[in-house]
Amino acid sequence: QLQLVESGGGLVQPGGSLRLSCAASGFTLDYYAIGWFRQAPGKEREAVSYISSSGGSLKYADSVKGRFTISRDNAKNTVYLQMNSLKPGDTAVYYCAADRRNRLSYYWEQTTGYDYWGQGTQVTVSS
Repeated sequence: QLQLVESGGGLVQPGGSLRLSCAASGFTLDYYAIGWFRQAPGKEREAVSYISSSGGSLKYADSVKGRFTISRDNAKNTVYLQMNSLKPGDTAVYYCAADRRNRLSYYWEQTTGYDYWGQGTQVTVSS
């Protein structure tokens, strides 16, 4: 079964940090770019970050630049999202999505076109 599984979410105080993981099973991520998205209650899903299959191209939404860092370890078939200086506005369900052969590199912020999606992990930033 081909799937992506997110983990690492939880409850954190404002200013805190979390590291999310996106692990693939049933296929290798070597040829896939990965996008991270989030969806808060009552809001549309929005793009957070994107990493090319080689890791050479990194993209971030303006709202997370300087606070979030995306990385990948293809040997572990996993992509990470390090989130620092978290704010209550970062509260959402976070999803990762796989883009075969970087097809969406110029359109990474769109939710359509990704080949696989994970089930999401909840991140809550609250005191």
